[in-house]
Amino acid sequence: MRRALILGGTGLIGRAAARRLLAVGWKVDVTGRDPAHLPYEIAAAGAGFIGADRADEVQLRAALGDGADLLVDCLCYTAADARLLLPLAGNATSTVLISSRAVYADADGNHANSDVRPRFDGPVRESQPTLAPGDMDYRSREGYGPNKVAAEHVALDSGLPITVVRPSLVHGAGAACPREWVFVKRALDRRGSVLLAHGGTGVVHPTAAANVAALIETVAGRPGARILNCADPDAPSALQISRTIARHLGHTREEVLLDATAPDTLGRTPWDSPHPVVLDMSAAERLGYRPDGDYAATVAAEIDWLVAAARTGDRAGALPSAADPYFSRFFDYAAEDVFLAGHTC
Repeated sequence: MRRALILGGTGLIGRAAARRLLAVGWKVDVTGRDPAHLPYEIAAAGAGFIGADRADEVQLRAALGDGADLLVDCLCYTAADARLLLPLAGNATSTVLISSRAVYADADGNHANSDVRPRFDGPVRESQPTLAPGDMDYRSREGYGPNKVAAEHVALDSGLPITVVRPSLVHGAGAACPREWVFVKRALDRRGSVLLAHGGTGVVHPTAAANVAALIETVAGRPGARILNCADPDAPSALQISRTIARHLGHTREEVLLDATAPDTLGRTPWDSPHPVVLDMSAAERLGYRPDGDYAATVAAEIDWLVAAARTGDRAGALPSAADPYFSRFFDYAAEDVFLAGHTC
């Protein structure tokens, strides 16, 4: 039986990978700090949990044991993390390092976390220039991308069969940052209108965790040193995403498509972008990758998970809090109502 070891396997991508590999007959072990974070159904399907700190070299070596056919690292954020990964990758047939589309920079150096949104000349290929590698705090807006680049360099310069995977706005049940909550909460609050900046035309390519898992399975059978984008087969706009979620929940509401004359604090969503950000998937497809499903098909489980959490009092703390600075800016209902009152008049 083929063995997979997933570092950080209790997170969104790790869970999805474990589910997929277990379903096709792999032996799967996942590492983490708390076994309670591993969903019951994954443990019941046969996944083993190994308590290990991602920063502890001794614990990581013990988790790998005699080796693995597939090693997946969901927690590699810095060059130091990547250096800890290399000895493990040396004892694995194929290794996947989860990176991010945040590494890409446009011709002016703008990127996913810059104040000025990037402008790419069409779908972004893996050959697109990236940010310079850096070692500032990877948890900051300025540091996340440069640290990921530094980690990629360490991995790819090693000569080992490590595949770097770059997803974008990952979604799925169990997401630590469930962006779809922006529209799910509106449905639960029975808001009669949804305001969308830029007419809802913003496009930032989403990636289902299930599609990352499908690519991981593909890479498992085709080891190599390479970089691969990973995104859904479609790239819906903010308006299309809002409609997908409303349709799934049976939420009837008026769409208010804002133009440049509206206050720039209204109608914002996680998919706002004056220029489309779409990942080119041809390299993964040439390798044999086939997606698990499009956005509407793969997002349904996350929507149901969010609704269930809300209706049961969110005992597990899955939902963003009202004070969360990232999400609170999307729910200024009072300002929306003032605008709508004036708009109606």
